[in-house]
Amino acid sequence: MDHTTVEAYILSMPDAVRDYPFGESVAVYKFNDKMFALITEGKEPVQISLKCDPLLAQTLRERYETVLPGYHLNKKHWNTIILSGQLSWDEVQDLIRHSYLLVSGG
Repeated sequence: MDHTTVEAYILSMPDAVRDYPFGESVAVYKFNDKMFALITEGKEPVQISLKCDPLLAQTLRERYETVLPGYHLNKKHWNTIILSGQLSWDEVQDLIRHSYLLVSGG
C-alpha cells in the first residue's frame, strides 16, 4: 500500500479534502473541517492515523502490533496504523471508511 493509493482512496470519500494545517510533513484529510485521517509524508511504510470507535480501537491494538494509539492525537479515539501488510488493503479501506463515517455522520 503506497501513499498514492491510500490518498486516492481517502479523497474518494464524498467532500473529503486534503490540508496541511500542521506543516508540510503531515497531510490531513477532512470532511467539513473535521479531521478523519492523517498521513505522515515521506514515511515508508506509510503511517496513517484514523479516528476510531474506542472499543474497536482497543481491540485492533490488541490484535495487531502495527496498530498503535494515535500519534499526537487523542489515544482513546485515534489509532495510528503502520501499513506494513499486517492488515489487508480491504481492512485498511474499511477503517478509512469507518473514520470518515464517524466524522460525516453517514
